Amino acid sequence: MYRPSGHGYIEMVVGPMYSGKSEELIRRLTRAKIAKQEVIVFKPSIDDRYSVKDVVSHSGIAIQAVAVNDLDTIWDFITDKTQVAGFDEVQFFNQGIVDIVIKLADMGVRVICAGLDMDFKAIPFGVIPELLARAEFVDKLQAVCVKCGDPATRTQRIIDGKPARYEDPVILVGATESYEARCRKCHQIGV
Repeated sequence: MYRPSGHGYIEMVVGPMYSGKSEELIRRLTRAKIAKQEVIVFKPSIDDRYSVKDVVSHSGIAIQAVAVNDLDTIWDFITDKTQVAGFDEVQFFNQGIVDIVIKLADMGVRVICAGLDMDFKAIPFGVIPELLARAEFVDKLQAVCVKCGDPATRTQRIIDGKPARYEDPVILVGATESYEARCRKCHQIGV
């Protein structure tokens, strides 16, 4: 895929849990580092599943990151030498992340965002729809449905062995104890 050099742009890597989003983000950021580009990585501080600081994939690969609680602190880490900025679990950031991502791209930075495109109810998640609309490049990854083996595009939340209820809170940080990848047919919402 052709990617312009010297100009800022936005890349989105989205899909359900266990589709390899963080792993793909780490791969792209690592390649930028190998190319001797100035790279900075951010993650929401709410995501402390595997590490308080690092972005860590479910398979265990990691890259050093800055955990962000207040979006304004992102600018403390951006310099005029920053060439690539990565954001993991971007769906957990508030609406202000959209302006930051756009401004970074306008400044000439390659911005790579990874996140869930839909919540456990199969509803577009947070800021993701707007970021997808503004991105130059979009990759939607699939996982494997744990029930039937088909391509999984949804995240199934499980509570006490049963599908989560529609009225349950949207945000619940977790991993295999709380979530499964499911296809459209096997995805369920409890009542």
